[in-house]
Amino acid sequence: MDTFTPTTDPLSGSIALSAIVSLLPLVTFFVMLAVVKAKAHISGLASLLVAILVAIFVFKMPAGMALMSGAMGAVFGAFPVVWIVIMAIWLYQVTVISGRFEDLRRVFDVIGGGDVRIQSILIAFCFGGLLEALAGFGAPVAITATMLLALGMSPLRAAAAVLVANTAPVAFGAVAIPITTAAGLTGLDANHIGAIVGHQAPILAIFVPTLLLFILDGKRGVKEVWPAALVIGASFAVAQFFCATYFSYELTDIVASLAGLGAAVVFLRFWSSKGRDEARARILVGEVAGSAGSNGKSAGKISTYDETDRKLQPGPTFLALFPYLLVIVIFGIAKLWTLGANVPGALAATDVKVKWPMLYGHILDGEGNPVSSTIYNFQWLSNPGTLLLFTGLIVAVVYSLNDAGGKYKIKVSDAVAEIGRTIYNMRWAATTILSVLALAYVMNLSGQTITIGTWLAGTGAFFAFLSPILGWIGTAVTGSDTSANALFAKLQQTAGINAGIDPNLLVAANTSGGVVGKLISPQNLAIAATAVGMEGKESVILKKVAGWSVGMLLILCVLVYLQSTPILGWMLPTP
Repeated sequence: MDTFTPTTDPLSGSIALSAIVSLLPLVTFFVMLAVVKAKAHISGLASLLVAILVAIFVFKMPAGMALMSGAMGAVFGAFPVVWIVIMAIWLYQVTVISGRFEDLRRVFDVIGGGDVRIQSILIAFCFGGLLEALAGFGAPVAITATMLLALGMSPLRAAAAVLVANTAPVAFGAVAIPITTAAGLTGLDANHIGAIVGHQAPILAIFVPTLLLFILDGKRGVKEVWPAALVIGASFAVAQFFCATYFSYELTDIVASLAGLGAAVVFLRFWSSKGRDEARARILVGEVAGSAGSNGKSAGKISTYDETDRKLQPGPTFLALFPYLLVIVIFGIAKLWTLGANVPGALAATDVKVKWPMLYGHILDGEGNPVSSTIYNFQWLSNPGTLLLFTGLIVAVVYSLNDAGGKYKIKVSDAVAEIGRTIYNMRWAATTILSVLALAYVMNLSGQTITIGTWLAGTGAFFAFLSPILGWIGTAVTGSDTSANALFAKLQQTAGINAGIDPNLLVAANTSGGVVGKLISPQNLAIAATAVGMEGKESVILKKVAGWSVGMLLILCVLVYLQSTPILGWMLPTP
């Protein structure tokens, strides 16, 4: 079979023209989604078709390779990505059908002083950050969106809130896999890259809780609750800065999320918000009454807050928190435990590496070597989805043995059966995810992605301003900051060297740019839409959050550019 080596100037020898044509699949997707208002899975399939046509007729990739690239991307989308999301939503559903979620809701209710706005920040920002640190890949959006929905929030408001909240921790998500991946591809020091990201991401993290207030309750919410939002955001940001710089970049989000939650608990002992009852009426009453997701489930019931009933009962509280405490324990052992036994290494040893047919050994880099991304890593045991499955089964067993005299009724068989229902409810979101990952693989392996990046890198010193945009594009397309770094980290390093800019800064900027790209990722939009019962309305959610994504991206672009100059160069940590 013939070999294929991607080039960056297949169209008339021009990188610019080739890059513009390479953008067609991305333009197709967003036009279909935002203008035509097609469903996300239809938009994804249409853009995949365009990407395949561009690969074959512009980049001269053999048709069989183009189709097989899409197939490999779809398989990766199915496992681990869809598998992780299904297991995350299923774990939440176990708490719902057991009746334990009401106890968990009350925990956040009491900590938040009965103010639904503070509750939402704690769930979407702090708890979501903790889930991002451990699982990533859409799990935080899936779980926290359903939690806000069960509080009584409208589907659109819940989806927008969790998507914006999910920006702050993404760079260090899944035990900082994006940074580890970038370091592995570039040969740069992961700790130094993590430290630079720790000097960029916290700038956004400080203000994200305040943005959530605006999304949840407009200007009135910001006016009434800004002190709590600022304390939570600042605590998260400071912890993120110090942990990434001086302690461990892998544990950054875990430390930051716990710091934000702890700061809220302490601060709310001395400060009380204004207008919480009116806010509850504005945010919950009237919007959620009688509403239900497309799966027929009620969006949740509105509760009232009793000032005299703020004492939590230890037993129900522990069991309500048990699934998430268990997630921390299981993921902590699986990802970090090396005392006596190297658990991460043992789990990684079970991975099955598949040299993809028609691709491995046939798609070559410029030096004639097989492209490493044509090897599919089947992580059947070590991936977060399987760990969430183990977590859910243990939770189901524990809940079945602690039913409090029948108050909490759940059988292990009921929990297992819920997996099938979750898969069915995820069918269209899964189709979207598969099509988007297939699109990413076709664009990457045919040379379309690297062509776009090379074109942008030709701007010289100004590339420091554009650098975060690459990460933003990569994450917007793939839904993964890790994938964005896999696509562009090496390019960022090369561009930095050629332009006389610190390559560590640009690789970090790629990671930070991906943080705000995830906000508009079709994959994340589909996950959020499914979680709140808005399947097929991803375009509505996109319009709600796109402005925030672009606004935060511009802030990052200016910050990175100034960090590449003496003006803010002093901010960067020394190697």
